[in-house]
Amino acid sequence: MTANDKPAPRGKRHLDAGPQGMPRCVLVPGDPARVPIIGREWDSYDDVSFQREFRVARGTFRGVDIAACSTGIGGPSTEIAALELKEAGADTFIRVGTCASLQEHIACGDVVIQHAAVRGGTAEAWAARDYPAVADVAVTQALIEACAELGLKAHVGITASVDSFYAGQENPVPGGAPFPAGGIVDYLTARKVATFEMEAATLFVLGSVLGFRTGSICAVGSNRVTRQRADPEATVAAISRAASLAAVRLVG
Repeated sequence: MTANDKPAPRGKRHLDAGPQGMPRCVLVPGDPARVPIIGREWDSYDDVSFQREFRVARGTFRGVDIAACSTGIGGPSTEIAALELKEAGADTFIRVGTCASLQEHIACGDVVIQHAAVRGGTAEAWAARDYPAVADVAVTQALIEACAELGLKAHVGITASVDSFYAGQENPVPGGAPFPAGGIVDYLTARKVATFEMEAATLFVLGSVLGFRTGSICAVGSNRVTRQRADPEATVAAISRAASLAAVRLVG
C-alpha cells in the first residue's frame, strides 16, 4: 500500500467530525445555515468543521451531549453524512428540515413528523423498492412527546422523498422550460401522503439496513394544494428545540 492508498482518517472522508468524534444523537438539517439556528436552542454550542455541504457542530442540551450536521440537498449527500457520522460514533439521527405540504389542511408554518416515506432513488442502492422506508418507532414517539411538551401542534404522516426538486415535484422550472407533467402531486395527495421533501427516505432505509435509529421532523414552507408559501424559519427554530428535547429523551 502506498501513501496515496491509505484509508481516509476516521470521520474525515467528506466531513470532519473532529477529534472527539460524535455524540450518540445528531440532528441533521439539509441547509448548513440551519446548524447554528439549531445550536441557539442548546445550552452550549461549538462549531466543529465546515467542509463541502457538511457543517458540523456539537454542544449540550439539558446536560446531554448533542450534535448537528447539515446534509445538503437530497439522498446522495444524506447517505454520505449518515454513514460518516455513524463511523464517528452516532447511532441516532433526527432530520430537522423543511417540506412542502400535499394536504390542504396542513398549512404553511405547521409541523410534520414523518414516520415513513415514499422512496426516492438513493435508497435503491441499499434495498429494492419493495423494502419499506420507515422511521424508528422510539424516535418518532420521542418527537411526538417533545412537541406535546412544547405545545406544538404536529401532524404525523408519510412523506414523499424525491430526487428532483423541479420535475419530480412538478414545481415551475426556472425560465419556463417544459417538463413532462406526470400527475405526481395529484397521485400523492389522493393517497394521503402528507409532504414532499428530499432526504427522509434515504435516512430511514439506511437506519433499517445498518441498524441505527432515525426520525424526521419538518416545518412546512409551502402548500402544493392551496399554492400558498411562507417563510418557515420561525417554525424551524421551534422544531429544532423539539428535536433537541427528543434527543434528551432518547439518549439522556
